[in-house]
Amino acid sequence: MWDWFPLVFILFKVLVLGTGMFFAIKWHHDQGKQK
Repeated sequence: MWDWFPLVFILFKVLVLGTGMFFAIKWHHDQGKQK
């Protein structure tokens, strides 16, 4: 029953990290454009 749990957890972590990195890069890009 718990065989799928690590797989889902890793996928979720990658998704959250990827989204966080995307928004961090986007924010830095927008900040650079304002100056």
